Amino acid sequence: MKEIQLSVTKMSCGACVKHVERAIQSVAGVQSVQVDLSTGVAKVKLNSQETDSALADALAEAGYPSTITSISN
Repeated sequence: MKEIQLSVTKMSCGACVKHVERAIQSVAGVQSVQVDLSTGVAKVKLNSQETDSALADALAEAGYPSTITSISN
């Protein structure tokens, strides 16, 4: 299982956090998501061979641009 941390922009409220969580959970292989509004950080645990960029793509499609800041296995 790998853990990916993303810096997510354009989040301003709790509803934004829920949208970000739903967008990330729509990616195949996502096991868990933790989103912190105050820091703009999303931590995701994956158990698949899905590309890391699929997370950023899902967030961009939902209107929340992001950048992968770390990946650990």
